[in-house]
Amino acid sequence: MTDGRVSFLFPQQPTDPRAILPYGRLVRDSPFRALWVGQSVRIESHPALAYLAGAGCQIPVGISVALTALRNPYDAALQARSLAALMERPVSVGYGAADPAFVTGLTGAPYAKPAAAVEEYVTAVRALLRGGRVRHKGALYDIDYVLPEMEHAPVEVGAGVLRPVMARAAGRAAEVAMTWLTPPHYLRDTVVPALAAGAEQAGRPRPPRLVAMVPAAFAGPGRNPMLLAQNTVMNHMRKVHYTDMLRRAGLDVDRSDPIAGARELVDEGVFIYGKPGDLAREIRRYHEVGVDEVVLNVTGVVNLHGDAALLDDLHALAAELD
Repeated sequence: MTDGRVSFLFPQQPTDPRAILPYGRLVRDSPFRALWVGQSVRIESHPALAYLAGAGCQIPVGISVALTALRNPYDAALQARSLAALMERPVSVGYGAADPAFVTGLTGAPYAKPAAAVEEYVTAVRALLRGGRVRHKGALYDIDYVLPEMEHAPVEVGAGVLRPVMARAAGRAAEVAMTWLTPPHYLRDTVVPALAAGAEQAGRPRPPRLVAMVPAAFAGPGRNPMLLAQNTVMNHMRKVHYTDMLRRAGLDVDRSDPIAGARELVDEGVFIYGKPGDLAREIRRYHEVGVDEVVLNVTGVVNLHGDAALLDDLHALAAELD
């Protein structure tokens, strides 16, 4: 049994929308709070989740994180609101700057100040969703327009957070902050205080809700935690903003050696591994440092052992959450 919300990440970028249905139904029929997806560049994340609603599976969902270079804030607000209207359940969407090479490939140049870019983007999206004419003139966006009024379920607008500058920006502008690979002590000592500081700077009554994406796998016959970790976090461990954050947290990682980095995550307990009861206890550590919702990133299980094995694991964990 854990206190606080527990969810999980859909473990692929879908090419067949039907693949998401068993995971949506599991959320619908269990104590899991929501189904989350990352940014997909196959079937894009918003329509992939909307497919669930069309199939009669209306559940809370989240996206962590949608990449700002892909769309104007007006379209971001439109997409998020459309998903909430179709789902008839709360929708959370976090926005992130991505790595400079991705932004350069789409826009011609990296963001000069990624945290400021995300803060401006989140501010504009939230303003559009509140309704009325939005007049926003910033460093990146010049908006003078309105979203027509429409009934829809709540939309929670957030930002992806790894380091203190982005955490303070999220504290000033976002409703929810979403982290990846962040150890519990780093959340407690660095992220949570920075979120609070940003909220105080902006005169907000409270900091954003905190959601942590936590890499995890379930123990079992023929399973190797090192291989599971590699198949869960390898892409992240090649990126400078993740390895910099982990070094700030005291881990010995370098993006030139992602295999050693994955091993360090296992050794330091950042990649959580064990039976369902073990995972429930590890999840509790995140709630104890101020995380409102833990989202398990369990992609390694699917990559090595398939969807059926992961669904069995998640059903077993759901029993621990009752």
